[in-house]
Amino acid sequence: MPTPTSIDGLIKKASAYLNPEQVELVQSAYEFGALAHQGQTRKAGGDYIWHPVAVAEILAEIQLDKESLIAAILHDVVEDTSYTKQDITERFGENVAEIVDGVTKLGKLEFDNPQEAQAENFRKMILAMARDIRVILIKLADRLHNMRTLGVMRPDKQRRIARETLDIFAPIAGRLGINAVRIELEDLGFRAMHPTRFAVLESAVKKARGNRKEVIEHISETFYNRLAQEKISCKVIGREKHLYSLYKKMKHKRQNFNDILDIFAFRIIVNSADDCYRTLGAVHSIYKPLPGRFKDYIAIPKPNGYQSLHTALFGPYGVHLEVQIRSETMHEVSEHGIAAHWQYKQEHTDEENSTSHVDLRAQEWVKNLLEIQQSAGNSLDFLENVKIDLFPDVIYVFTPKGDIITLPTGSTPVDFAYAVHTNIGHSTVGCRIDKKLVPLRTPLESGKTINIIKGSEAQPNPAWLNFVKTAKARSQIRHYMKNQQSGEAIALGKRMLSKSLRKFNMAYDGLTDEIRNHLIQELKLTDWDQLLCELGIGNRMSPLVAKQVHDIVLGSEDTVAPKNANLDIALPISGTEGMVVHFANCCHPIPGDEIIGFVSTEKGLVIHRETCHNIKNIRNQPDKCLDVQWEEASDATFLAELQVEAKNERGTLATIANAIATTNTDIERVRSEDKDESYSLMQFVINVRDRNQLAMVIKRLKRLPIVEKVQRL
Repeated sequence: MPTPTSIDGLIKKASAYLNPEQVELVQSAYEFGALAHQGQTRKAGGDYIWHPVAVAEILAEIQLDKESLIAAILHDVVEDTSYTKQDITERFGENVAEIVDGVTKLGKLEFDNPQEAQAENFRKMILAMARDIRVILIKLADRLHNMRTLGVMRPDKQRRIARETLDIFAPIAGRLGINAVRIELEDLGFRAMHPTRFAVLESAVKKARGNRKEVIEHISETFYNRLAQEKISCKVIGREKHLYSLYKKMKHKRQNFNDILDIFAFRIIVNSADDCYRTLGAVHSIYKPLPGRFKDYIAIPKPNGYQSLHTALFGPYGVHLEVQIRSETMHEVSEHGIAAHWQYKQEHTDEENSTSHVDLRAQEWVKNLLEIQQSAGNSLDFLENVKIDLFPDVIYVFTPKGDIITLPTGSTPVDFAYAVHTNIGHSTVGCRIDKKLVPLRTPLESGKTINIIKGSEAQPNPAWLNFVKTAKARSQIRHYMKNQQSGEAIALGKRMLSKSLRKFNMAYDGLTDEIRNHLIQELKLTDWDQLLCELGIGNRMSPLVAKQVHDIVLGSEDTVAPKNANLDIALPISGTEGMVVHFANCCHPIPGDEIIGFVSTEKGLVIHRETCHNIKNIRNQPDKCLDVQWEEASDATFLAELQVEAKNERGTLATIANAIATTNTDIERVRSEDKDESYSLMQFVINVRDRNQLAMVIKRLKRLPIVEKVQRL
């Protein structure tokens, strides 16, 4: 659609469904917007006002309400002119002003990079969507008109905008069921992103179209005649896949152009859901269906509310047919998605539930996005999580009560648990699929009944992040781990600071609120817990902080340590500190080993053995070294690595593994390689409590006749 040169087109489309008073308000908004944007022009040429008018005209085509059209006309006023949100509120009401504010970019804030700005703008838009879904509809129409006039931009800017459109805006349009907008955004984005590929594919489609016309007409006539016999009123549309869809299929399925063009697609539109099923039987009586290709999206709609029957048939001339069967209302919902909510009023009583159900699904998706943004660390994390959620080839699974849960393909029981409720996800310990116990990383399949097993003491496992698929599960697990790590870091930071203060003959418990507040202000922190947390995760060095405390309170008797205080006591390590204490993989320290601590800004406190080959690097940074010692009693287990040289015989590995198991020791992992023709070298990583248990394992292995040598690595 070219940029309008008058408002006549918008007024004509609005008049088709709005009353005269509402149309007059739209006209008034145009006059206000034209005044506000006076003197501004677009790169594509013409006065700037014609861009928002074109956006409003796109929305009028899908018959959005008067507030949407007014907000579309005014959507750039706050951002690009001297008028404020308050000015719009006074003239057109609070609802219009809120919608405009939701669409407005955060242009006046400064960001470190364009990606962060884009992510933060997107986050704001999602928050505004939660208040009013019309925000995203205007934003999509705005992006669609910008894509239609993208040719005036520099090629590099065209590609950047096209990539953003394909990554974010087209999938959002699809997620909200607005397929007409999605298809055009994808094709326009494809043309700007890959102009040569677009031109070649477009030319090939035009060339093939003439040969296909006769076949499509013959099949359409066959459908019409058969359905007329069944007294089913219908519309049959022979359709072509849009260019971006063809391109994706060729690219991802590695099919050539001719293979894809051999598939003919038809859409049959009837009056009711009952007619859809009768039509299905009729077309199956004409052409045989392909096994396994039937899908009933009427009984179980897609997440965006889409409803249709899909079937594939063996057609005439050896071609395959793809057929979609739907009612008029389903067709409108398919084309306009959530926007259909404003089109269908009470007179559509037969299928009103279908449309309101689209609205509910859209609101549910936005609510899910809000949960993700609340637990996201920053705007970039949020944007990445939402991208995951925007490409859901979906499956449908059932709760034990029979409720349907929609998930992306490849989702696991953990994704299912978080989809039901965050607390269920957090407390998951196991899962039954159709009453059969399965691992939590098992990919789910459509039609299965999922029963989550919960534990009262359970908590999320960081390893879940390696296999979960949904944005909600990923963000909630990260949020939980971040909060848990914060608590563990505070506890460790307190212990580290207590130890460092003793070297200045000071006691942690003797620090008054006045001293703490002084230090917090000096370090520009928000509170004392933030300081302890930064100590625990290694962002600050406890000896330096202790020195600052000493300098602040030099000479204060309140902070003197008790008599007989051990100034050189080492920090006790139990192995149960959680994620802020790590045991070095290079040397695998265990209780009984002489150990040293190294404060890392990436991992917090890392424990090494004194004999570790990396110790020289640690000793070169004394300000980051920490004296540590093992606590006397601990229930924790630790990793130790053994190398076993054994004879190359059948069953050697099983014999050695069995010997380790007899010492009540678990094997974490094993690796084996041939040393020569007669001997193998095996590396075992095992879980032990201390050096005594490790010595027992080594002793047991040395007794085996097949074992030549055992050593700890």
